[in-house]
Amino acid sequence: MKNIKDYNLDDLKEEMKNIAEKPYRAEQIFKWLYVENVTSFEQMTNLSLELRKKLQENFKIEPFKIIKKQESSDGTKKYLFDVLDSNAIETVLMEYKHGKSICVSTQIGCKMGCKFCASTGINFIRNLSSGEIVEQILAVERDENIKISNVVFMGIGEPLDNYDNVLNAIKIINNPKGINIGARHISISTSGIVPKIYKLADENLQCTLSVSLHATDNEKRSAMMPINKTYNIEELIKACKYYIKKTNKRISFEYALAKDNNDNLEDAKNLVKLLKGMICHVNLIPINKIENGNYVKSTNENIIKFRDYLNEKGIVATIRRELGTDIDAACGQLRRKNLK
Repeated sequence: MKNIKDYNLDDLKEEMKNIAEKPYRAEQIFKWLYVENVTSFEQMTNLSLELRKKLQENFKIEPFKIIKKQESSDGTKKYLFDVLDSNAIETVLMEYKHGKSICVSTQIGCKMGCKFCASTGINFIRNLSSGEIVEQILAVERDENIKISNVVFMGIGEPLDNYDNVLNAIKIINNPKGINIGARHISISTSGIVPKIYKLADENLQCTLSVSLHATDNEKRSAMMPINKTYNIEELIKACKYYIKKTNKRISFEYALAKDNNDNLEDAKNLVKLLKGMICHVNLIPINKIENGNYVKSTNENIIKFRDYLNEKGIVATIRRELGTDIDAACGQLRRKNLK
């Protein structure tokens, strides 16, 4: 049986035809799923008993179960969810002045092998379906009795490696009759799968694209991020320039600062040269120390100097606020601890 949350509204209308129902029923079901956030077909009380029976016979809802929930002193909450097939995924809820943001996972495990990421060492098992991606938002909203205002595709997994399911999930999240989160409040992160960046540009969504850069030369970046051996910095920057030209939207470059590795003034100068003329923003990340990891956080002094140099040279740079450090909020940390 198919998870009913795997269908966007247009596809669900087609499914209604397949079970001899009027397409408008899909809109009613959408409201129950994403506005009322119900967990069973029985709760859809304005649908006939016959239709509810059909839904039970053809679809499943499968609300996630919480394996573990941790709360940070700064208000960040981290969830470990049971996805009902003996696997688990992580989701993080973050509080900001502009609203409540959720960081969702897109895969169980990750293929990318970035050396500074806690997801490294978690074997890739499978992609999450669109419904499983969306359910992370719904499960947190149910647990906290809140409405999420921003979604970040930056949890476990590489979103562009699960391209079709991620794009379909965005259609559901963005739909005014569904979860109704505006595209400008949705951010997609990638380690740099170049062909998918071109493809995403041609979709011309209004979502924000975040690109994990983390180094300014191929030798250093390949050591940190094996994907650079397939798509090097030159190819990546070319794709990013195409994305900016096609969408007229700025890109956010993620740059994790590791002590004595990529955090000196020479790296800052090279970064300015690399990004010159691009509509972009640099998000400087104080790197998280992970078990058996080779990279450690840069000094606060170096991080500030790095930021100030970029800003002086016309590259808008900010330092990401560290959230949830006391609860292992970096993607992969909680899952590694609980599934050893």
